[in-house]
Parts: sequence; C-alpha cells; structure tokens
Amino acid sequence: MAYFDKDKVKFNLTLDDVARLLQALGGEPITIGNNLIMAKTICHNGDSHKLYYYDNTHLFKCYTNCPDGAFDIYELVCRYMNSRDILIDQHEWEMVDAVTFITRFYEITPEEEDFSNQKSQLDDWKIFQKKNKKTKENNNKNITLKKFNNKIIDNLPKVRIAPWKREGITDEVMQARNIKYNPVTESVIIPHYDIDNNLVGIRERTLIKENEVYGKYRPASFRGQMYNHPLGYNLYNLNFSKNNIKALKKVIVFEGEKSCLLYSSYFGLDNDISVAVCGSNFQPYHYFLLSNLGVEEIIIAFDKQFKAIGDAEWKKWIKKLYYMDSRYNKFCQMSFIFDKENILGYKDSPIDEGKEKFLDLFKKRIYIDDKDLILIENYDILKENKRK
Repeated sequence: MAYFDKDKVKFNLTLDDVARLLQALGGEPITIGNNLIMAKTICHNGDSHKLYYYDNTHLFKCYTNCPDGAFDIYELVCRYMNSRDILIDQHEWEMVDAVTFITRFYEITPEEEDFSNQKSQLDDWKIFQKKNKKTKENNNKNITLKKFNNKIIDNLPKVRIAPWKREGITDEVMQARNIKYNPVTESVIIPHYDIDNNLVGIRERTLIKENEVYGKYRPASFRGQMYNHPLGYNLYNLNFSKNNIKALKKVIVFEGEKSCLLYSSYFGLDNDISVAVCGSNFQPYHYFLLSNLGVEEIIIAFDKQFKAIGDAEWKKWIKKLYYMDSRYNKFCQMSFIFDKENILGYKDSPIDEGKEKFLDLFKKRIYIDDKDLILIENYDILKENKRK
C-alpha cells in the first residue's frame, strides 16, 4: 500500500508552489527574494500583510493575532478553514483533512511514494488510513461553506463595464450574473454562489493595470472583512447553469469567470452549460458537484498553457491532460479543448478569440483514447506518458 510522506510533500514545495496556494486562498502573496513570502493573515481571517512564509524552514509566522509560534502549511489550511466556519463532515478541520486538501491541490497522488517499510511513518499515518477506509474518499464530500448576506453587494452599482463589453460580454449577462462595480477599488465585483444560490464568496477583478502586480483577481474586502472562499470546493456559475447541465448531461469547465460570461453572451443564458474552477486545477470536489447532476461528459476548456507544440510547457500540459483523464474517465467521458492549430494566443481561454473560433476548437476537442491524437506532433511523447 502506498503512503504519503507529509513532511516530504511539505519540504518539496517551492516558493512558487506556496505562493499559488496563498493566492487561491486569498492571501495576495508578495514574494521577496528567494526565501520569503508576505501575505495577508488568512490564518485568522485578517486583512494585513503580516503572514510570513520562510522557505528555508518551510514554516509560516503570523505577526498579529497568532501568538503560538511558527506553523506549517497543513496548520495554515486548518486555521484558514476553521476561522471561516468551513466544516468538513460537520466537524472542524484536522491534520488529515489538511493533508488531503494539500495533496489534491498540488495533484500529488499516494502512488508516487511507498513508505510501507518505514514504521515511524506508518504510525504517523494510522489515523489517516483509518479515516480513508471509513469514508472511502468521501471525507471531502460534505463541505459546508460559510454563507454571506447578499445585501453586502446590493448597494454597489451595476454599471456598464466598457472593457468587458468590448470583449463581448453583454449587459444582459452581467445583469443576470449580478456583476457589480466597486468605485473605491475600481474593480469589477464578481459574486460566487454555491449550487443552492447561497453567496459564499466575492472576488474582484481590478481594472487598474498597475494593481495587476498583486493579481488580476483577488478576494473582495469590505469594511475590513475578506470574502474569500476555498475555490476547490465550489464551481463558479454552477447555480446558474446546473439545470442545463443536468438536461444535456455535458459541462464545459473553464478556468476563469469571464469565460463563463462570454459563453453565456455568445450562446444565450438559456443555453449556458459552463462553470469555472477559478484556477488551473480540476479538483475531486468539482467532479463530485458535477456527478450529482448526472454529467456524462466533462469538457475541459482551460487556458492555453504552451507557446509551441513540443516545448516544455506543452509536454507538461500533455501530462496534465493524461492525469485528469486517468483520474475521472472511469466515471464519465473526459474531453479536452486543445489548440492543435495555434488559433489562440499564449494563456488565452479557448473562448477569448470569439464565438466561431471557440466552436471550431469545441468541435475538434480531443479524447485521450481517440485516434485523433495522432494529429498532434510528437505523438510518441503522448504514448510514452500514457504507458507511465
């Protein structure tokens, strides 16, 4: 039986890896040199940039309201979730829950390492094994996210957002999706709802170029309170598109919210089958949410993450396709919108270049076991990765 070495996982995380997690949790990380990250004090739902991560020790230190010394990335996840009253199976987050979250966030599988001959590590993981046997991977399928009062954004203006309009997002769609504008921060306000239409988070997209250094998207903050939520436990737009997804039994999974807004603008609100993960990872809980709707095909439409077919990023992306397919294809059909013909720009969403090009990419989407993959250059790399 394979085991995680939780310390090895922790120590192998790079500074960029940690920054990516902090960004996903709303920490707005700032990397300083090769050893330090400063972030918001998400460990206790704070708003100041006084949470420090030191790469040489792989530990965090909060310099405000966390007086009990340094703590690691697993403890950070527990503090983050528990400070926001986010429950897992109706209990507060514990170490085993945080390890599951971290390994799934970074797509680390227990099959990668086997520590069965190391007693100390086995003892360390007995509680984790016991819980996994009992729940059979259902321990993250009863997530209760904190709910906010929708009145928080009721008084914000619904204005015509000219940059988005020029990109193709219609006023009708922005109105329907409750997109607002924050004149104080000069940002677009994007409310996130769970599948039952409860407000569980608010993100904002800055319209100020200089502010993009802190990230184009970040959690909104009003009167000192941050409205972030764990993105791996919700799908943007699912509350709006769920009925269409259930009827068609297909879903298109984008990275960002704007792609969903464009999809609805091009094809109509009544035909919307899109959701967004708000990142570049399709997580097990995302699948769980969609499986409850009876989906038979999940169409991954992530941003183009390579500049040229055959380059290092292309090879990394191909491996990621195989990983996603192997993880979920036993449950439903997986397909991928893949730019084989260099239609998109680097890091473009498949829908960024307009309706017609998106339809072309959609019709030519690939299936991992399909002979159409032969059309991709360096097909030997694909076959080699699949054997692994």
